[in-house]
Amino acid sequence: MRKLSFFTPLLAVAGLFAQPQFQVITGKPFDSALPRDFYLEGNAIPTAKLNATLVHLPSGERALFSLIDTTGYSTNIQTKYVGMIITEGDTSICGQKVSAGSYGFGWSRPASGVDQAGKFSLYNQAGSKLAECPTPRDAALKQPKPLNLIPRPDGTARLYYGRHYIELR
Repeated sequence: MRKLSFFTPLLAVAGLFAQPQFQVITGKPFDSALPRDFYLEGNAIPTAKLNATLVHLPSGERALFSLIDTTGYSTNIQTKYVGMIITEGDTSICGQKVSAGSYGFGWSRPASGVDQAGKFSLYNQAGSKLAECPTPRDAALKQPKPLNLIPRPDGTARLYYGRHYIELR
């Protein structure tokens, strides 16, 4: 017979009050969600599978973030975009509500090792700027990746581009 500990009911109650979290999705669901190319301003730009992440938003919908390869595209495209976002639900980026849809983003950073903020810019698929915010540098991040999403215990997440990040809510 299975014994119930004193803590079992407490853990069950705590689960009822747990804040919804961002959850990273891997495996086949990730593989089938990532498009080979992403369409921005009339261009089909290749995505970077090694620098992409799929997550469940706290609301349960999914969002996909990926760097894109703008090599060989116009200077305007290369300087404007580094990545793309496809979201099935609302989220907050740069403190602004972003609805379900697809978006491109740019991210400028200072020189390597310089402890200054970068700048994140969010664009719709036609190239109009929707949001912009500074991106703090996290010097304590152990092993930065080109693009990484890290869920946080408070129900938010940080999307990192190297050591610079934006908060997602």
